[in-house]
Amino acid sequence: MLPLRDQLPTRRVPLVNYLLIALNLLGFFWMRSVISAGIPPDRLLFAWGLVPGTLLAEPEDTWWTVFSSMFLHDPTGWAHLGGNMLFLWIFGDNVEDALGSLRYAAFYVLSGIAAAGAQILIDPGSTIPMVGASGAISGVLAAYGSLYPRSPITVLNPIPLLWLIFGLFLEFPAWLVILEYFVVNLLNGLGSIGMRSGGVAFFAHLGGFVAGLILIRFFMVGRAPREYERWHKWRSPPRRAARPDRRVDPWDPERRRDPWGY
Repeated sequence: MLPLRDQLPTRRVPLVNYLLIALNLLGFFWMRSVISAGIPPDRLLFAWGLVPGTLLAEPEDTWWTVFSSMFLHDPTGWAHLGGNMLFLWIFGDNVEDALGSLRYAAFYVLSGIAAAGAQILIDPGSTIPMVGASGAISGVLAAYGSLYPRSPITVLNPIPLLWLIFGLFLEFPAWLVILEYFVVNLLNGLGSIGMRSGGVAFFAHLGGFVAGLILIRFFMVGRAPREYERWHKWRSPPRRAARPDRRVDPWDPERRRDPWGY
């Protein structure tokens, strides 16, 4: 399922989330400009991406690639960057809204580090460079699903034959959309074990996701999740303004039905 938007307004401008998107865009256009100057894409990826085998062999010279790789994407096409930025745009602003800007920045970077660690752990001898914000964004998805599990998410109807019946767009609860993302990555990750060809770093996604589930519990200490508009069955509830100043009772029976709410 391809998410297109959520229904949860933010209470403040998500400056860090905007900055993260801008840095990823700048990194992408910088790589494109370098390639247009005659530098081969592979050379650029090996120089700035995270190569597990090289990092473990020469950590003092390549440690910084753990961070540079978070803000770079495949420079030969738009799909890698576009998909990641769409997810970050939809889910990141609300996580920043819950954590605050500084905590969100730390949360994002730590999720990215955990994602890199997971990929290194699963294939420490790999010589394939890894780039992309997917691991850190996976942590953001886990945080959103923990904080707002029943927030309505508009997705593109994945079955064209059903467009005439249900329409082009559907609404599902956030927990279902995010759980589907995790399961797809888990199945693909298990299927990729032992393979040495390039492709998607599924275990980086899984590592970032698991880190996000754990970290959000610590980062939300002393903060109460906000009340939010919940998805109701297969029809979205009437649109109404969120009441951000009202705190949520953790013992509320309605809240205890959330699948993996914070």
